[in-house]
Amino acid sequence: AQRLLELQSGQVDGIDNVAPDDFEKVKSDSTLQLIERPALNVMYLGMNNTLAPFDNEKVRQAIAMGVDRERIVKNFYPAGSEVAQYFTPCAIPNGCAGEEWYKFDPAAAKKLLADAGFPNGFDTELSYRDVVRGYLPQPNQVAEDIQAQLKQNLNINVKINKMESTAFLDAASAGKVPLFMLGWGADYPDQTNFLDYHFGAGASDSFGKRFDDITAILKQAASTAGDDKRKPLYEQADNLIKKHIPMV
Repeated sequence: AQRLLELQSGQVDGIDNVAPDDFEKVKSDSTLQLIERPALNVMYLGMNNTLAPFDNEKVRQAIAMGVDRERIVKNFYPAGSEVAQYFTPCAIPNGCAGEEWYKFDPAAAKKLLADAGFPNGFDTELSYRDVVRGYLPQPNQVAEDIQAQLKQNLNINVKINKMESTAFLDAASAGKVPLFMLGWGADYPDQTNFLDYHFGAGASDSFGKRFDDITAILKQAASTAGDDKRKPLYEQADNLIKKHIPMV
């Protein structure tokens, strides 16, 4: 809000990352121009595979199929946002390779959870920080909606744990939170900045134990020159991420 006031008063010539609530205000001001661009970021619901019951792949898959992501984007994200089918934005070379993400299917999700040994759901905790980001403009509302969806669709009882930002980031990186909300914005437009950072051999413990098949293919892709040659490798990587489901 302060940056927009400075723009309107002429103290600055331009600002970056206009708040979503101010889009219409900028558009209706004849002295200003709203310039749109691809948003190189992604929001995700992370799960730690070393903390029960998220150590069960079927549980993670059930959650992937049991959350209506389109509802979240429609209700809590600004115009131009879209449901992600891949972890990396499509504007980045090979960002959208491989199979698309799971469709919302609460019936199939409930069956998977029962097959995993949780026909009546379970109790867990959803951690996040109350910090507005481009990938998460309404953190509290999104957390509450995920809580409601998991209860309604899978009978999972979710306690919301809103943490101080630094404490949350430290706990997530150390692998101490089972279920959490985070996101990522590009430092540079390449798959390595998204996939290697989160799922590669040097990734943090936020998702738990690294998956050897994912780290191996990412290492090969990162050391291969040329987008065309890298494409089949990133197709494999995205398919493996879909298989193991470290996040939604």
